Amino acid sequence: MKLIIGITGASGAIYPFQLLTFLREKTNHDVSLVASPNGRRIFKEELGKDLEMFDYPLFGGKDFDVPFVSGSAKYDQLVIVPCSMGTLGRIAHGISDDTLTRTADVFIKEKREMIVVPRETPFSLIHIENMRLLALSGVTIIPAIPSFYSRPQTVEQTAATVTSRILDHMGLENNLMERWKTPPLLASPQGGR
Repeated sequence: MKLIIGITGASGAIYPFQLLTFLREKTNHDVSLVASPNGRRIFKEELGKDLEMFDYPLFGGKDFDVPFVSGSAKYDQLVIVPCSMGTLGRIAHGISDDTLTRTADVFIKEKREMIVVPRETPFSLIHIENMRLLALSGVTIIPAIPSFYSRPQTVEQTAATVTSRILDHMGLENNLMERWKTPPLLASPQGGR
């Protein structure tokens, strides 16, 4: 697949780090990165790492010469992780003022697979309305809300419960987290009816 991973300035750099590590180590997909200046800064601040470490093509915030800003270019999936509410709002209202929002606009109009991973709490009514607009447009919304039934023991394991779901929706098999298992049948209450 030809994938675009967008990284905005929301907190949660661990999510794109885990996603890109998986893509680099476990797949041979064609991956391009688009990172806002704040996305690059937050990645460095939260992880002490640079996005260049993945050795994928990395594009900036106002680069309109890249192929994926045009509907004629064939790309399969766009994942924006983490997705700031500012970026989400601009996408929801068709404001294509940078590389990432223009790419998202193309994916929506061309009806291509797109996932956004908002990392915010609490959600305001404006956030919810913007997510509703994107959902109506066919965008998959996976909030960065971890699960705990697998009893994660570290921050990395906790974050992986979200990263695993992103990969699931990308159609990529993974074992980043323990899957839900059917609990044993409960014993019938004594006496019954």
